[in-house]
Amino acid sequence: MTGLYDSFNRPISYLRISVTDRCNLRCIYCMPEGGVSLVRHEDILTYEEICAAAQTAAELGITKIRLTGGEPLVRSGLPHLIHMLSKIDAIDDISLTTNGTLLSRCAAELKLAGLKRVNVSLDTLRPNRFKFITRLGDNLDKVLEGIQIAKTVGLNPVKINMVVMAGINDDEVAEFAAKTVEDGWHIRFIELMPVSDGSAMNRHFVPASEIKRRLEVLGKLEPGPPVVGNGPARYFRLPNATGTVGFITPISE
Repeated sequence: MTGLYDSFNRPISYLRISVTDRCNLRCIYCMPEGGVSLVRHEDILTYEEICAAAQTAAELGITKIRLTGGEPLVRSGLPHLIHMLSKIDAIDDISLTTNGTLLSRCAAELKLAGLKRVNVSLDTLRPNRFKFITRLGDNLDKVLEGIQIAKTVGLNPVKINMVVMAGINDDEVAEFAAKTVEDGWHIRFIELMPVSDGSAMNRHFVPASEIKRRLEVLGKLEPGPPVVGNGPARYFRLPNATGTVGFITPISE
């Protein structure tokens, strides 16, 4: 046996790299309102160091890389890193997770540099609610524009990640799922993960079983083929949908 395997003998071919701890939003389930203590600039890996680590990982069997943050698009020169990573022979897939606020202005450049796909974190389609959830965000239109431009330039499939929270945005799950029929979106509903014992956010947890129940008004969910990418989601399709509905269940399952 060659390559990397976990303790359950499953092959490991996927590496996540956080390029920054900085973010231009303060989402209520992710970060305190005042932010967090940031790593000093000189203590963050340079692009050359990241590329060297990725090269070593590739030699051990890694073929796919996902760039994350913080918000990775706040770090300057990110297309240069993607171009460097794309030159590693064994790496056949480079993807990015982003909040989408800066995506519209750089999607084409990212694609040209070698990025294959993007995941966009989006928890609501309502401007006022978007501002409440993100605390700093008044730019929902920019996120939606970024999603459309990413699809247009070929960063497909564009996956939309929605963290479902009771009493905050859970009334929108059917609206999000309908996008898989109307616009071919690939929606992934993510269970809220506990931040800490006693956290006020923990009471907003919604299990995937409840999310599925709320989608019954749209028709029967049928098992669907996996969408490109090494992720934990299980996928389904609604009747007449070109997109998919996925569930990421770190708590209930």
